[in-house]
Amino acid sequence: MTIEHDVPATMRDGVVLRADVYRPTTGGPWPVLLTRLPYGKNLPMLAALMDPVGKARRGFLVVVQDTRGRSASDGEWEPWTSEMDDGYDTVRWAAALPGSNGSVGMFGASYFGNTQWMAALAKPPELKAISPMVTWSEPDDGLFARGGAQELGITVPWSLTQGVDTLMRRHADDRMALGQALMALVGDLDAIANTTYWELPAGHHPVYERHGIAELGYERSRREPEWSASCRVAGRQAEVDLPSLNTGGWYDIFCQGTLDNYAAARAAGRPAKLIMGPWSHTGNATGYLGDVNFGMAASTELLGFRGRFADQELGWFRQWLTPDAESPQPELPPVLLFVMGTNQWREEQEWPLSRAVDTDLFLRAGDRLAFDAPEAGEEADAFTYDPADPVPTVGGALLMSNEFPPGPLDQARVEARPDVLVYTTDPLTEDLEVTGRVRAHLTAATDAPTTDWVVRLCDVDPGGVSRNVVDGIVRAVATPGEFTEQVVDLWSTSHVFRARHRLRVHVTSSSFPRWDRNLNTGEPSDQGTRSRPAHQSIAHDSARPSRIVLPVVPAPAKEQA
Repeated sequence: MTIEHDVPATMRDGVVLRADVYRPTTGGPWPVLLTRLPYGKNLPMLAALMDPVGKARRGFLVVVQDTRGRSASDGEWEPWTSEMDDGYDTVRWAAALPGSNGSVGMFGASYFGNTQWMAALAKPPELKAISPMVTWSEPDDGLFARGGAQELGITVPWSLTQGVDTLMRRHADDRMALGQALMALVGDLDAIANTTYWELPAGHHPVYERHGIAELGYERSRREPEWSASCRVAGRQAEVDLPSLNTGGWYDIFCQGTLDNYAAARAAGRPAKLIMGPWSHTGNATGYLGDVNFGMAASTELLGFRGRFADQELGWFRQWLTPDAESPQPELPPVLLFVMGTNQWREEQEWPLSRAVDTDLFLRAGDRLAFDAPEAGEEADAFTYDPADPVPTVGGALLMSNEFPPGPLDQARVEARPDVLVYTTDPLTEDLEVTGRVRAHLTAATDAPTTDWVVRLCDVDPGGVSRNVVDGIVRAVATPGEFTEQVVDLWSTSHVFRARHRLRVHVTSSSFPRWDRNLNTGEPSDQGTRSRPAHQSIAHDSARPSRIVLPVVPAPAKEQA
């Protein structure tokens, strides 16, 4: 294998982007695997994920490119905006490299999963397949925002981290100025949990202007719809007439986006595969996440003893990039799901599962959760939400600063708070599988002109430990004192609540700093700096039921003796 560093590719506007090219020294011509990322093509922490050496040793010509305005590439950095045109131009350039067989596949995760979708939407003729991992679909549903609340947990640290390269370019000729600028930025990163996340206004966060870095967030996406549209996949999957291998994790911040991209591609009749594991955004090679051991078979190294994910992916690529290859390639099922609780991989033919039955689980008086509907006369429950003392984020499908790890975690300190309503079922007499999208329908009232509603579904084991499974938020405009239905999307899961376990639901109004605090004043989030407590009520009587809707998969019929 040979490696060429910083190989130039000239884009249509004359800007030069640079890539490292890994080329086998025997055989050929070879299919091309391309990835385009903004984090630095030589970043050690990404080497294992990209594994260009391993791919080249398996007979692929591998191209790892810095996107526009990042690391070794020229141009101005503006997230998302150039990835469609640059992706098209780069695919065509890569297909013409010496040793290429003319067929290109793209791989990578997160931002460089999205660069695949953007290139595919541009339709370069040499692009034959894409393999996006942990990648969003609708940026206002997981990347910039969720349910109308800003995804503060990711936007602030991500923007600050990307600001390092911006400052290095800006102060390249003044080492003293560079040192001062980097120290100030790193200081804000180091203080993020106790200071930076808390700054207001959250919708136009002061940290961006303070360091002169790109503003990322929901308010900008609303002010500049063309900017946010430049990374939107939702609604456009049918335009991509290519095979896609979509890989995600149940505790990934882009969990629902991965599922939506697959489902939309299949609905449009496109060849698509889906793999969903018990993983977070940064992957999981051990099978352990949060404080749950899902077993070694859950890892990306074993994949239920099917072999390493990396090998499965390369076999899938070979199908589409070298269709005349003599050696048979492993065939992945349409859908491969890890079912948590039973901790087993399962092959399916579809997503969502048509056999899943939407089943109501009702909030009841006395902190109960039950499958039978509420009775008349059950009094509403109440709590006070104070933005100055929000409920802390503890686990979940998230990507935040290191103080806030993802995954299933003990919710004891959340459930001990007076501003969190907790409803729990009796112990189950048999296993209950929930696979699909979970939603909550609350009949809720507030004395504020606007507030948030957060709902979380948990699994309580026989020892009493409650761990989060899925959650969601909705930002609501309200008529003070009036009960209205609020629908909260908790996204999707595949989880078996085992016999003797209990289901538990939290209802509250914050999960900070994952989602920015609703200040309860009605001021726009890009202007608001003052807050007030809100007095919240949740009704659960026969006329005003509140419930969570679970996609329950019926247990297989038992064979007769």
